[in-house]
Amino acid sequence: MADHDRCPWCGTDPIYVAYHDDEWGVPEWDSRALWEKLILDGFQAGLSWITILKKRDAFRAAFEGFHPETIARWGEADVQRLLGNPGIVRHRGKIEGAIKSAQAYLRIEEGEGFSHFIWKHQEGRVVTNHRQTISEVPAQTKTSELMSKAMKAQGFTFCGPTIVYAFMQATGLVNDHLVTCPAHQRVAALARG
Repeated sequence: MADHDRCPWCGTDPIYVAYHDDEWGVPEWDSRALWEKLILDGFQAGLSWITILKKRDAFRAAFEGFHPETIARWGEADVQRLLGNPGIVRHRGKIEGAIKSAQAYLRIEEGEGFSHFIWKHQEGRVVTNHRQTISEVPAQTKTSELMSKAMKAQGFTFCGPTIVYAFMQATGLVNDHLVTCPAHQRVAALARG
């Protein structure tokens, strides 16, 4: 993909470019993978996404592969261990929020399933947008507001409407690749009809 055709937000950093080309906007249906991305988006609050991408492997190691069953049982000793880990974002509220979110995830997974809980806000379908410029892409939408409210009601933290919309873009609930970007058509072809 030519650099000048790609969505401009990823710049030229090889890690960011690979994320844009291979992951961002690809529809994700796996509950655990969706949850991991939501938690990482929560850690991004106030930071740039490239910061999280560069620390993603350290996060996966520190959070034991993002297995909610494990994280849901963590207590203060685990919070302290993570606060001492320079490889991740060391923020008590975000770490404690990840533990609470693991507990919320397990409650939802036992019922309707987390993937269904997320995708029902889109009626199980990807919304393919046709934006020409980056300035047309909103920071949040009515759907992200409703999903944020539903998540908070279940006990999730760090899931405001802006974080939720970034999560929706990243996990392919919406295709916000610009129409000039070659990834737009590739991602659109992956959408379930």
